Amino acid sequence: MLEIRKENENDYAEVYSVIKMAFMTAEHSAGNEQDLVVNLRKSRNFIPELSLVAIQDNKIVGYILFTKIRIGEYEELALAPLGILPKYQNQGIGKKLIEEGHQIAKKLGYHYSIVLGSQNYYSKVGYVPASQYGIKAPFEVPNENYMAIKLNDTDVEITGIVKYAKEFGI
Repeated sequence: MLEIRKENENDYAEVYSVIKMAFMTAEHSAGNEQDLVVNLRKSRNFIPELSLVAIQDNKIVGYILFTKIRIGEYEELALAPLGILPKYQNQGIGKKLIEEGHQIAKKLGYHYSIVLGSQNYYSKVGYVPASQYGIKAPFEVPNENYMAIKLNDTDVEITGIVKYAKEFGI
């Protein structure tokens, strides 16, 4: 039985290990995703409610983090990272973490979540090229890999270049 819950301080060491192992086999990885999480937790862009773990077989098998970004004058979200232990990949755990994160983000009033990743994977949970919403990356990236999902409707137009937390080093 899969349980998804908010991460707590007792999870930090296990989450560090999960992220490190998950990205060892990733097609695209900076190799420091686990350290990015440590740094983001200390930043003003960290949202504890959007730092989630997936538990199965009495251990953490997956992790997702959404942090604050800016699009123009608006505070929105970036999904990064999402990591699942290799043994537990391709079982729908990542999708469940994303969906739970989106539900919480909607309740918190965010309008968009952006992600840099595989268009084949993230399109399955509703992400489309961010350019369709007038949202642009602050770096060169193939259009199909820089994606966004609209979480809540808004009367204002939220467009522009994304400004990440300084911890991303962008």
